[in-house]
Amino acid sequence: MDDNVPVIENDVQDRSSLAWRKLCDYVDKVAAERREEFAPFEELGPELFAQIHTLPETIAKMKSVKRVLLYGSSLKRIPPEIGEMEALEYFDPYTSYDLRWFPYEITNCRNLTNSRVSTRALFGNFKNRMVFPDLANSPVRYSGDLVLCSVCKKELSYDQVDQVWISLRVGTDVLPLLANLCSRECESRLPLPPKGYVQSAHKGGAELKQPTYEEWAAAHVVKFTDKELEELKRNESQPRKILKLIRKLWDKN
Repeated sequence: MDDNVPVIENDVQDRSSLAWRKLCDYVDKVAAERREEFAPFEELGPELFAQIHTLPETIAKMKSVKRVLLYGSSLKRIPPEIGEMEALEYFDPYTSYDLRWFPYEITNCRNLTNSRVSTRALFGNFKNRMVFPDLANSPVRYSGDLVLCSVCKKELSYDQVDQVWISLRVGTDVLPLLANLCSRECESRLPLPPKGYVQSAHKGGAELKQPTYEEWAAAHVVKFTDKELEELKRNESQPRKILKLIRKLWDKN
Protein backbone atom coordinates (compact mmCIF):
# COMPACT_ATOMS: atom_id res chain seq x y z
CA MET A 1 0.00 0.00 0.00
CA ASP A 2 1.25 3.49 -0.90
CA ASP A 3 2.61 5.21 2.23
CA ASN A 4 1.15 8.52 0.97
CA VAL A 5 -2.41 7.18 0.96
CA PRO A 6 -4.26 7.50 4.29
CA VAL A 7 -5.67 4.33 5.81
CA ILE A 8 -9.15 4.12 7.31
CA GLU A 9 -9.03 3.56 11.06
CA ASN A 10 -11.76 1.25 12.30
CA ASP A 11 -12.66 0.33 15.91
CA VAL A 12 -11.84 3.88 16.93
CA GLN A 13 -13.81 3.94 20.18
CA ASP A 14 -13.42 2.20 23.53
CA ARG A 15 -17.09 1.44 24.20
CA SER A 16 -16.42 0.17 27.72
CA SER A 17 -14.99 3.47 28.95
CA LEU A 18 -16.61 5.87 31.40
CA ALA A 19 -16.50 8.59 28.73
CA TRP A 20 -18.54 6.45 26.33
CA ARG A 21 -21.12 5.47 28.95
CA LYS A 22 -21.60 9.10 29.98
CA LEU A 23 -21.96 10.16 26.35
CA CYS A 24 -24.61 7.50 25.72
CA ASP A 25 -26.50 8.61 28.84
CA TYR A 26 -26.31 12.22 27.63
CA VAL A 27 -27.71 11.27 24.22
CA ASP A 28 -30.61 9.50 25.93
CA LYS A 29 -31.27 12.57 28.10
CA VAL A 30 -31.20 14.97 25.15
CA ALA A 31 -33.63 12.73 23.27
CA ALA A 32 -36.00 12.20 26.22
CA GLU A 33 -36.14 15.91 27.06
CA ARG A 34 -36.52 16.88 23.40
CA ARG A 35 -33.67 19.35 23.66
CA GLU A 36 -32.71 21.44 20.66
CA GLU A 37 -28.97 21.51 21.32
CA PHE A 38 -26.41 18.71 21.60
CA ALA A 39 -23.18 19.93 23.26
CA PRO A 40 -21.27 16.95 24.72
CA PHE A 41 -18.23 18.98 25.79
CA GLU A 42 -20.36 20.85 28.32
CA GLU A 43 -21.79 17.59 29.67
CA LEU A 44 -18.63 15.46 29.78
CA GLY A 45 -15.92 18.06 30.46
CA PRO A 46 -12.59 18.30 28.62
CA GLU A 47 -10.94 15.11 29.94
CA LEU A 48 -13.77 12.72 29.05
CA PHE A 49 -14.73 14.57 25.85
CA ALA A 50 -11.17 14.08 24.57
CA GLN A 51 -11.73 10.30 24.76
CA ILE A 52 -14.67 10.41 22.34
CA HIS A 53 -13.73 9.42 18.77
CA THR A 54 -17.18 8.71 17.34
CA LEU A 55 -20.79 9.27 18.36
CA PRO A 56 -23.21 6.51 19.42
CA GLU A 57 -25.68 5.20 16.87
CA THR A 58 -28.42 6.29 19.28
CA ILE A 59 -28.02 9.88 18.04
CA ALA A 60 -30.84 8.82 15.68
CA LYS A 61 -33.21 9.33 18.67
CA MET A 62 -32.39 13.05 18.95
CA LYS A 63 -35.28 14.14 16.73
CA SER A 64 -35.58 17.64 18.19
CA VAL A 65 -31.92 18.67 18.10
CA LYS A 66 -31.30 21.67 15.84
CA ARG A 67 -27.71 22.47 16.83
CA VAL A 68 -24.82 20.01 17.16
CA LEU A 69 -21.76 21.57 18.81
CA LEU A 70 -18.56 19.52 18.52
CA TYR A 71 -15.94 22.27 18.52
CA GLY A 72 -12.42 21.03 19.27
CA SER A 73 -13.40 17.37 19.48
CA SER A 74 -11.18 14.31 18.98
CA LEU A 75 -13.78 12.74 16.69
CA LYS A 76 -12.56 10.55 13.86
CA ARG A 77 -15.95 9.71 12.38
CA ILE A 78 -19.68 10.35 12.59
CA PRO A 79 -22.08 7.38 12.29
CA PRO A 80 -24.62 7.20 9.43
CA GLU A 81 -27.44 7.55 11.97
CA ILE A 82 -26.90 11.32 11.92
CA GLY A 83 -29.14 11.26 8.86
CA GLU A 84 -32.10 10.50 11.15
CA MET A 85 -31.69 13.77 13.07
CA GLU A 86 -34.48 15.36 11.10
CA ALA A 87 -34.51 18.75 12.88
CA LEU A 88 -30.76 19.43 12.52
CA GLU A 89 -30.05 22.95 11.23
CA TYR A 90 -26.52 23.79 12.41
CA PHE A 91 -23.52 21.43 12.56
CA ASP A 92 -20.24 22.63 14.11
CA PRO A 93 -17.26 20.25 14.38
CA TYR A 94 -14.79 23.12 13.81
CA THR A 95 -11.16 22.36 14.82
CA SER A 96 -11.94 18.62 14.97
CA TYR A 97 -8.83 17.96 12.90
CA ASP A 98 -9.11 14.15 12.91
CA LEU A 99 -12.57 14.32 11.35
CA ARG A 100 -11.65 13.96 7.68
CA TRP A 101 -14.86 12.51 6.18
CA PHE A 102 -18.58 12.18 6.89
CA PRO A 103 -21.36 9.68 6.16
CA TYR A 104 -23.44 10.23 3.03
CA GLU A 105 -26.54 9.98 5.24
CA ILE A 106 -25.92 13.51 6.55
CA THR A 107 -27.46 14.70 3.27
CA ASN A 108 -30.81 13.41 4.63
CA CYS A 109 -30.82 16.29 7.15
CA ARG A 110 -32.93 18.51 4.93
CA ASN A 111 -32.96 21.40 7.39
CA LEU A 112 -29.17 21.52 7.69
CA THR A 113 -28.28 24.84 6.09
CA ASN A 114 -25.37 26.06 8.21
CA SER A 115 -22.10 24.36 9.14
CA ARG A 116 -18.62 25.17 10.40
CA VAL A 117 -15.96 22.63 9.45
CA SER A 118 -12.14 22.71 9.36
CA THR A 119 -11.99 22.15 5.62
CA ARG A 120 -8.19 21.84 5.37
CA ALA A 121 -8.44 18.55 7.30
CA LEU A 122 -10.87 16.99 4.82
CA PHE A 123 -10.04 14.41 2.17
CA GLY A 124 -10.16 16.05 -1.26
CA ASN A 125 -10.53 19.62 0.02
CA PHE A 126 -9.81 22.32 -2.56
CA LYS A 127 -7.01 23.91 -0.51
CA ASN A 128 -4.58 20.99 -0.43
CA ARG A 129 -6.39 18.10 -2.21
CA MET A 130 -5.65 15.60 0.54
CA VAL A 131 -5.58 12.06 -0.88
CA PHE A 132 -8.68 9.92 -0.29
CA PRO A 133 -8.10 6.50 1.32
CA ASP A 134 -8.33 3.60 -1.12
CA LEU A 135 -11.62 1.93 -0.21
CA ALA A 136 -10.69 -1.16 -2.20
CA ASN A 137 -7.84 -1.86 0.22
CA SER A 138 -8.96 0.09 3.28
CA PRO A 139 -12.76 -0.22 3.70
CA VAL A 140 -14.82 1.40 6.43
CA ARG A 141 -16.28 -0.90 9.06
CA TYR A 142 -18.94 0.05 11.60
CA SER A 143 -19.72 -1.46 14.98
CA GLY A 144 -22.28 -3.99 13.67
CA ASP A 145 -22.11 -6.86 11.18
CA LEU A 146 -24.59 -5.27 8.76
CA VAL A 147 -24.86 -1.91 7.04
CA LEU A 148 -27.69 -0.13 5.22
CA CYS A 149 -27.44 1.09 1.64
CA SER A 150 -27.04 4.87 1.89
CA VAL A 151 -29.58 5.38 -0.90
CA CYS A 152 -32.33 2.73 -0.67
CA LYS A 153 -31.71 1.54 2.94
CA LYS A 154 -31.42 -2.13 1.94
CA GLU A 155 -29.66 -4.18 4.61
CA LEU A 156 -26.26 -5.48 3.46
CA SER A 157 -23.43 -7.63 4.74
CA TYR A 158 -19.93 -6.29 4.21
CA ASP A 159 -19.25 -8.68 1.34
CA GLN A 160 -22.27 -7.19 -0.47
CA VAL A 161 -21.64 -3.48 0.06
CA ASP A 162 -19.87 -1.23 -2.44
CA GLN A 163 -18.29 1.77 -0.68
CA VAL A 164 -17.50 4.96 -2.59
CA TRP A 165 -16.45 8.54 -1.89
CA ILE A 166 -18.36 11.53 -3.21
CA SER A 167 -17.93 15.26 -2.47
CA LEU A 168 -21.17 17.19 -1.94
CA ARG A 169 -22.29 20.45 -0.39
CA VAL A 170 -23.68 20.02 3.12
CA GLY A 171 -24.72 23.17 4.96
CA THR A 172 -22.14 25.79 4.02
CA ASP A 173 -19.30 23.37 3.19
CA VAL A 174 -18.40 20.79 0.57
CA LEU A 175 -17.68 17.56 2.45
CA PRO A 176 -16.15 14.21 1.45
CA LEU A 177 -18.90 11.67 2.05
CA LEU A 178 -18.77 7.90 2.30
CA ALA A 179 -21.69 6.11 0.62
CA ASN A 180 -22.53 2.44 1.18
CA LEU A 181 -24.22 1.14 -1.96
CA CYS A 182 -26.07 -2.04 -2.90
CA SER A 183 -26.14 -1.61 -6.69
CA ARG A 184 -25.18 0.43 -9.74
CA GLU A 185 -28.74 1.73 -9.76
CA CYS A 186 -28.27 3.29 -6.32
CA GLU A 187 -24.92 4.72 -7.40
CA SER A 188 -26.64 6.38 -10.38
CA ARG A 189 -28.98 8.13 -7.93
CA LEU A 190 -26.12 9.97 -6.21
CA PRO A 191 -26.11 13.75 -6.90
CA LEU A 192 -23.52 15.39 -9.12
CA PRO A 193 -20.66 16.93 -7.10
CA PRO A 194 -20.11 20.70 -7.33
CA LYS A 195 -17.67 22.07 -9.88
CA GLY A 196 -14.04 21.95 -8.84
CA TYR A 197 -14.34 18.49 -7.26
CA VAL A 198 -14.09 14.96 -8.67
CA GLN A 199 -17.25 14.74 -10.76
CA SER A 200 -18.32 11.21 -9.88
CA ALA A 201 -18.30 8.68 -7.06
CA HIS A 202 -14.92 6.97 -6.72
CA LYS A 203 -12.80 4.61 -4.64
CA GLY A 204 -10.01 7.08 -3.82
CA GLY A 205 -6.38 6.05 -3.78
CA ALA A 206 -3.14 7.48 -5.11
CA GLU A 207 -4.16 7.16 -8.77
CA LEU A 208 -7.26 9.34 -8.40
CA LYS A 209 -6.86 12.58 -10.33
CA GLN A 210 -8.34 15.53 -8.46
CA PRO A 211 -8.85 19.03 -9.87
CA THR A 212 -6.08 21.50 -9.08
CA TYR A 213 -6.68 24.59 -6.97
CA GLU A 214 -6.52 26.66 -10.17
CA GLU A 215 -9.22 24.52 -11.76
CA TRP A 216 -11.35 24.87 -8.64
CA ALA A 217 -10.90 28.66 -8.65
CA ALA A 218 -11.75 28.92 -12.37
CA ALA A 219 -14.93 26.90 -11.76
CA HIS A 220 -15.99 29.31 -9.01
CA VAL A 221 -15.63 32.60 -10.82
CA VAL A 222 -19.10 34.10 -10.57
CA LYS A 223 -20.42 35.21 -13.97
CA PHE A 224 -23.26 37.74 -13.78
CA THR A 225 -25.87 38.23 -16.47
CA ASP A 226 -27.07 41.77 -17.24
CA LYS A 227 -30.29 41.02 -15.35
CA GLU A 228 -28.36 39.85 -12.28
CA LEU A 229 -26.10 42.92 -12.37
CA GLU A 230 -29.19 45.11 -12.52
CA GLU A 231 -30.65 43.32 -9.47
CA LEU A 232 -27.40 43.79 -7.53
CA LYS A 233 -27.34 47.49 -8.40
CA ARG A 234 -30.96 47.87 -7.30
CA ASN A 235 -30.09 46.51 -3.88
CA GLU A 236 -26.70 48.18 -3.41
CA SER A 237 -27.94 50.07 -0.31
CA GLN A 238 -28.87 46.77 1.42
CA PRO A 239 -25.60 44.88 2.13
CA ARG A 240 -27.30 41.84 3.66
CA LYS A 241 -29.52 41.38 0.62
CA ILE A 242 -26.49 41.82 -1.65
CA LEU A 243 -24.62 39.04 0.17
CA LYS A 244 -27.64 36.76 -0.12
CA LEU A 245 -27.87 37.42 -3.86
CA ILE A 246 -24.16 36.80 -4.38
CA ARG A 247 -24.36 33.51 -2.45
CA LYS A 248 -27.29 32.44 -4.62
CA LEU A 249 -25.38 33.29 -7.80
CA TRP A 250 -22.20 31.61 -6.48
CA ASP A 251 -24.12 28.37 -5.89
CA LYS A 252 -25.62 28.61 -9.36
CA ASN A 253 -22.18 28.88 -10.94
